[in-house]
Amino acid sequence: MNMSMNETTNIQRIGIIGARGHTGQELIGMIARHPGLELAFVSSRKLAGERVADHHDSYRGDVVFEALTPQAMAAKAADIVLLALPNGKSHAFVQAAEGMAGDPLLVDISADHRFDSDWHYGLPELNRRDWSGGHRISNPGCYSTAMILAVAPVKDRLAAPAVCFGVSGYSGAGTMPSDRNNPEKLADNLMPYALTGHGHEREAAFHLGTEVEFMPHVAPHFRGLTVTCSLRLEKPVSMDEVLKRYRHFYAGEPLVRLLPDDAPWVSRVAGTHYADIGGFALSEDGQRLVVVATLDNLLKGAATQAMQNINIAIGAHELAGIVNAAGQTADQADESGDKSHE
Repeated sequence: MNMSMNETTNIQRIGIIGARGHTGQELIGMIARHPGLELAFVSSRKLAGERVADHHDSYRGDVVFEALTPQAMAAKAADIVLLALPNGKSHAFVQAAEGMAGDPLLVDISADHRFDSDWHYGLPELNRRDWSGGHRISNPGCYSTAMILAVAPVKDRLAAPAVCFGVSGYSGAGTMPSDRNNPEKLADNLMPYALTGHGHEREAAFHLGTEVEFMPHVAPHFRGLTVTCSLRLEKPVSMDEVLKRYRHFYAGEPLVRLLPDDAPWVSRVAGTHYADIGGFALSEDGQRLVVVATLDNLLKGAATQAMQNINIAIGAHELAGIVNAAGQTADQADESGDKSHE
């Protein structure tokens, strides 16, 4: 991959609200290595008064964590504001942003605007071409991203709801203590929850335009998720036809890896920016297709996708901040011993 990283010549100032969470921390690292972004402010009540650089080795600036109210944020100057807040907490900050100078680009990582037609739903592999230059982007959910990517190439061939079994690491439960992020309760365990009506079930169904039945579980590992999707098809298909569809659909997508011969593993995608799709299996009658998708819930399921969306919006290379000057994603650079992305 031969990346040119000089598309963005004007530095954009970016603020983060809710930076203590796992996704906020990943975003600070990406911003630190982005050639066209710099931190304007970072809000975290728990870390207020502490230097960002003391918590992130990759960040060298002087920004200090602040406990910003919506009104205090409105008095700040920024070109972009990232909202990395729990679900249901973004609305006051969205309203306050309307009073900020320059009408900054807002990227909401929560679920608060994923069904709002006034907000661009930022799943680049499906709708980067739909970006119309607005100022509101809703970042997809982690499970939703995996389900949509797994199902989209054959959604027009479905004869029944897509049935998806999901397992995520406990970082997906956030930093607020609960059974679902308690390593002691998760040890040697698989914890089912929200087995009907999960928000990501409704989100995936809404944006795919087809029914989805989703059953999520939490496992003892920290990061990374997998969804196994059972898809009943209208007519029999061959494996060659299936693979041709997926290869065509994701041709040229830098962060989607197709594994035609193997099922993807969480351990191989965790800590990377990719969505891996594989495990393709067909029933004898050719009308039941099983597809497996894995991704890192904190990266491609959250921070990486947010950075893709920001880059598209500001006209930067889509992988700026995600790749280094040599065109490697952060995980590739680590494997090769190249630390220039840090």
